[in-house]
Amino acid sequence: MGEMCIHNRDFGFTEALCRGFRTGFLTDSDYHHLTQAETLEDMKLNLAETDYESFLQNENVVTPAVILDCATKKMVDEFKFLRAQADEPLSTFLDYITYEYMIDNIMLLLKGTISGRDINELMEQCHPLGLFQEATMRSIPTFEHSPKGYADLYQTVLVDTPIGSYFAQFLAESSETIGTAGEMRNVLEEVSMEIIKNSLVKLYLEDFFKLCQKIGGETAQIMGEILQARADQRAINITLNSFGTPLNEPSMRQTDRKRLYPSIGFLYPAGTDKLANAADEASLGSAIQPFPVYRDIWTVHQNESIDDRSIDDAFYEREVQMLELAFESQMHFAIYYAYIKLKEQEIRNLVWISECIVQQQKDEINKFVPCFSHAAPWRTN
Repeated sequence: MGEMCIHNRDFGFTEALCRGFRTGFLTDSDYHHLTQAETLEDMKLNLAETDYESFLQNENVVTPAVILDCATKKMVDEFKFLRAQADEPLSTFLDYITYEYMIDNIMLLLKGTISGRDINELMEQCHPLGLFQEATMRSIPTFEHSPKGYADLYQTVLVDTPIGSYFAQFLAESSETIGTAGEMRNVLEEVSMEIIKNSLVKLYLEDFFKLCQKIGGETAQIMGEILQARADQRAINITLNSFGTPLNEPSMRQTDRKRLYPSIGFLYPAGTDKLANAADEASLGSAIQPFPVYRDIWTVHQNESIDDRSIDDAFYEREVQMLELAFESQMHFAIYYAYIKLKEQEIRNLVWISECIVQQQKDEINKFVPCFSHAAPWRTN
């Protein structure tokens, strides 16, 4: 009883706000009307009857990109309002949610400049939840794309950012490779940039998991399961995407590839040990066979040409289910994470519907994963 009173005293207002925002998700009826729209102007009118209301009123021309930008801005404004009301340790928990977007932004800037893209164009594409000071972000692409350049980037720019510790850990773990090879292998190639990103996200997930366990209670349990599921998804996707790349060479499976697997998850450690030895899709399927949830998801991948559902769709559906369940209990921080991730899914749905309307692909328009749908498989089966 004491813990309940303390939670309500310290975090009752922010939890009430978040649960209030939860009521603003699009309903099955809203999605039905949106998918019946013939033009984006029709879609704009239908959205005016929802929680999105007049978020497009200042836009003369509506495009999928405009819908993405405006819907994201609405989500970010709501998150910042929650963050402004938060006390410790909730404020730190909310900050951790933004760290993943910071990683995405840094990698976007590094990859974009390698391709010779304009820094101003790249800045516009950065996610607003992961922004640094403008001077810091503009300095990121100026460093040499080499081990020394990455070290300089950390020492002069990233060291003072919230994700600087992840970059430091990545450099420390890569020091042996850098020392023996003279430079990071194929550092200018896309695969190497993905290795850097996967390494940073791995460290982030492990760190976030530790924070949630430190907070304890329902937050540790619910967020622990959500983050472990995300870690498993990354391990499976990293393995699957490595086939046909240098990461699948026998000498790299147990070294470079295995180092990308998070040291948390339902698969860890026995399942990830088997994934590290997987050389093809058949052996990957065998590695996750003992895990019913992932066995079913793998079946979706195998039947993709028949059912027209990808493994990403199956992972999205499972994630949405877990995030929705976070709202079924009270007095924990997982609802804030769930709210942001479910809003991201809803924004993906809006962009998908708008793209189908623009491209006149109405046969494909219903291929999205709605949030809090009464027709969801886990509610109807």
